[in-house]
Amino acid sequence: MNSLQLFGKRLKDLRKARKYTQEQLAEIIDLDPKQICRIENGACFTTFETLEKIAKVFQVDIHELFRYEHKLPKDALIKEINEILTSASDKNIELIYKIIKTIEG
Repeated sequence: MNSLQLFGKRLKDLRKARKYTQEQLAEIIDLDPKQICRIENGACFTTFETLEKIAKVFQVDIHELFRYEHKLPKDALIKEINEILTSASDKNIELIYKIIKTIEG
C-alpha cells in the first residue's frame, strides 16, 4: 500500500469507529461526500485545513491521522515486535506476555 492508501484506510477506520457514514463526515467537515470516498480509496489527498477539521472531529492531533504502522505487512510487524521484545525489560516482557495471552483467549 502506498501512503495515500494508508492514509485513506486510517481515515476510514476512524470514521467507522465513530459510526459515521461518508456522507455524515462530509457534512460535518463541509466537504463533498465524493471527496471523502476518493480520500479513503487513496485516489487523492486533502488540504491542511481539511486535515485540521478531520482531527478535530476525531479528537486527535493531526499527526495521529498518519499513524498507521499497524497496517504494515505481517513480516514487518513481527520484525518490529521482535525488536521491541529484545530491548524490553524482564518486567515488560512479562506484561507483554500477559497481554498476548489475554488477547489469545
